[in-house]
Amino acid sequence: MRAEAGDAAILGGSYGWSSAGRFHHARSQLHRFLGLGGGFTAQVTNYSYGAGMTLMPHVLGTNDVLQGPVTDWDGIARHARLMLCFGGLPLKNGLVTAGGAGSHDYAPQMRRAAEAGVRFVNISPFRGDCAEFLGAEWVPIRPNSDAALVLAMLHALVTEGLEDRDFLARCTVGWERLRAYVLGEADGVAKSPDWAAPLCEVPAETIRRLAREAAGAPTMITATWSLQRAEHGEQPWWALVALASALGGIGEPGQGIGFGYGSMNGMGTPRRRLPSVNLPATRNPGPSIPVSRVVELLERPGEVLSYNGRDITLPEIRMIWWAGGNPFHHHQDLNRFRRAWNRVETVIVQEPWWTAPARMADIVLPATTTLERNDIGSSSSDRFVRAMHRAVPPQGQARNDHDMLADMAEELGFRERFTQGRDEEAWLRHLYGQWQRSCAHFGVAVPDFDRFWAEGHAEIPPPNEGFTIFDGFARDPAANPLNTPSGKVELFSETIARFNYGEIPGHPVWREPREWLGAPLAERFPLHLLSYQPATRLHGQMDDGRVSLASKIQGREPMLMHPADAAARGLADGSVVRVFNTRGALLAGLRLSAEIRPGVVALATGAWWDPQEIGGETLCVHGNANVLTQDVGTSRLGQGCAAQSCLVQVEAWTGALPEIRVHSPPPVLEAAE
Repeated sequence: MRAEAGDAAILGGSYGWSSAGRFHHARSQLHRFLGLGGGFTAQVTNYSYGAGMTLMPHVLGTNDVLQGPVTDWDGIARHARLMLCFGGLPLKNGLVTAGGAGSHDYAPQMRRAAEAGVRFVNISPFRGDCAEFLGAEWVPIRPNSDAALVLAMLHALVTEGLEDRDFLARCTVGWERLRAYVLGEADGVAKSPDWAAPLCEVPAETIRRLAREAAGAPTMITATWSLQRAEHGEQPWWALVALASALGGIGEPGQGIGFGYGSMNGMGTPRRRLPSVNLPATRNPGPSIPVSRVVELLERPGEVLSYNGRDITLPEIRMIWWAGGNPFHHHQDLNRFRRAWNRVETVIVQEPWWTAPARMADIVLPATTTLERNDIGSSSSDRFVRAMHRAVPPQGQARNDHDMLADMAEELGFRERFTQGRDEEAWLRHLYGQWQRSCAHFGVAVPDFDRFWAEGHAEIPPPNEGFTIFDGFARDPAANPLNTPSGKVELFSETIARFNYGEIPGHPVWREPREWLGAPLAERFPLHLLSYQPATRLHGQMDDGRVSLASKIQGREPMLMHPADAAARGLADGSVVRVFNTRGALLAGLRLSAEIRPGVVALATGAWWDPQEIGGETLCVHGNANVLTQDVGTSRLGQGCAAQSCLVQVEAWTGALPEIRVHSPPPVLEAAE
């Protein structure tokens, strides 16, 4: 393949958590193998916050504000009196973190903040996005309208003279241009609460009150990662940075802004700036694309993709090599994705399970699970490093990803460079030793490998002091500049403006999505579908396990709907419904709840895709939400996933219930001797 089509013809897939183990992390192993072999087409950014991680370096000079460390919860409890939570603080999300969680801090930290007197406001279409013990005020905003609400809050601050002019003058650039836009001086449209109210379906007086309360008390602003997974998803996050700047709390203890408090365990937990245990990467001389644009890569060879000021010529992909992740879980518009996937000449998949990519592969290499190998679990957002002892020997013909790739590297002439002469135990000792030396460099002592392996974990002591992001910058911007062109918070970015992307000019703006309840398309598809992280599994992992299966309704993934929307359609709680739009259709089990605002339905991601041809259409009989979501980029800047801009219709399913097949192995044909 390399000789015929070049290195870029190989898409080095694998996106997904796959394992908390750092050595047997399938993506790292595969990329190491393909990189040493000459290179491959790789993927950058992620599905979780791809738009935000492209935007924030332009605006704040760092992605720490969305990846951590962010201002810790202890500081919020001591100093904040108000926390505005755009997208809420979903309790279930705090159960997980990449690399595994040894310390589940999220719920206790939130509870302490509430007990200390912090008032929470849940700005979300779903009341359940904040735990009941927070006693949060619920502002049931219309999905995808957050940027309009935030701009209107800025308008209220300015017109009532409540903005922090000192902070704006010392620590930001571009405020006057943004202010002119907010007041309507730039385009003749004042972004007032009265303007925003019909867009957000939040009363104008509520918007004014929130602005006044935020200006009158120490306030922390947060937004979940999901908020930017929408058309123009960069806009609400940029607008929230502007709001935090206008309030003047950035860099103050317990105040300012931090993204992701409600997205993963460890956000806001005091931690030392130490590296985690990781397999070293190898250089890849091949091209890279934003990860969520993989279908465009497969569909449009030779065409140009604009991304973050660059034009990327898309190579022709002739081979996909995937390991340790399920793109038919996390990608959008799965029917389109399958058509693009099937264009490729050869697909190789390394998998323990009969997931969708394994079912559609030309070659399947059976890989071990976490229970069949030794490894080290580590996360930069957790204070424990864990020894992951093998529980059972490899089953059947399963092999470790490293071992099978090492044998292939031998056939290709670079085994020694791939393995560096180490087996599994030697690699674990080597990686742990590197981490131990890094800890020592920062004055942190951890046990040697033998003691760590025997005791089962190593604990990193917490820092002696609390952490406030951007505190040095706020005290003295000249001495502690941000890593932006101006050294300040860029409320107007000359860099972004020079890209000349009409959908995202040099400052935050309101842009209507193509799919939201204010669009003409809503007449045909009048329900906004939100696809959220499940509470009964990790993404798509263990969907066939007892906990996930027990949550199903008649074998289908549950979907939340307001009782008024169900009554208008003659639908009953516990029934099976057909959910559809122009991209596809699925079956879901209906769960009625007044916790979700009318006009919105919510379906967890992670139900294994089970497409069957029924009634002349391809129907996912199990309820994978990504059959319905649209596969478009957030903008040419971030090119992130825009799954949360999705309109659907729902009707009763009156046919026989199809069998769920995806949790059973596919038929296997024995080769003739």
